[in-house]
Amino acid sequence: MKRRLYFLLPDVGHARELIGELGMNGVLTGQIHVMAGPGIDLEDLPRASGPQQRDVGGRLETWLWDGNLAVFCIALLALLLLAYLQVAWYWLLLPAAVMLLTFVLGEEFTRRIPNVHLSEFRDALRHEEVLLMADVPAGAVAQIESLVHRHHPAAVTGGVGWHVDALHT
Repeated sequence: MKRRLYFLLPDVGHARELIGELGMNGVLTGQIHVMAGPGIDLEDLPRASGPQQRDVGGRLETWLWDGNLAVFCIALLALLLLAYLQVAWYWLLLPAAVMLLTFVLGEEFTRRIPNVHLSEFRDALRHEEVLLMADVPAGAVAQIESLVHRHHPAAVTGGVGWHVDALHT
C-alpha cells in the first residue's frame, strides 16, 4: 500500500519544479496529482482526477466510522432492552461483546490509520495555492519529505494519508 503525501505550493511554477525533482527521484508522473482553485491554469501538470478531487477515500472512511457508531448504538439499545426485560445474564454478554468490539475497532481506526482529507486544503486552494499529491511507497515517505524540505522551502507539508489503489483515487 502506498502513502499519499500532500504539499501546498504557492504557485504553478513551484509545482512544476517540484514535479521535475520528484521525477528525478523515482516518483512517476502517474503517481503525482495536482489540484488548484478556480481560475488557476494547471497547464501541462498532472491534474487530479475526479475521484481524487472528491476524496472518495475520505467519504469511505466517514461511512465506515458512522457505521461503527451505529452498530455500537444498536448494541447499546439491545443491552438496555435485554436488561429491562430481565433476561438471563448470559444474553447480556452478546450486545456487550459487540459494543466492546466496535469500541476497540474504532480506537484502532483512529490511532493506526492517519489520513488527510481534502477539506483541510479548501481554504488554501481558494487563496490560489496549488496542492500537489504524490503517491509513494511507505518506505520512501521520509526520503521524499526530506527532499522537498531541503530543495523547496516554499512547500508546506500538508500531511500523509493512505492511498488505496483499489479505489482508483
